[in-house]
Amino acid sequence: MTIENTPDKEELRRRLKALKSEHRDLDDVIARISNEAPFDQLQIQRLKKRKLVLKDEISRLEDLIVPDIIA
Repeated sequence: MTIENTPDKEELRRRLKALKSEHRDLDDVIARISNEAPFDQLQIQRLKKRKLVLKDEISRLEDLIVPDIIA
């Protein structure tokens, strides 16, 4: 079994997929709320903050799965 297919890597990939899905879903929610009049600016700010947290976690997991290798 190679390191690329270890259970830990597979769990990281599943988590990454879930985070990316949540990130996309937040895009849809933010767009929908923004189109409503009047919209809740505080709610949009909270959703955008959550998106940033997800983006950071996605980047961290991607680095764990495929680390930068200096040739």
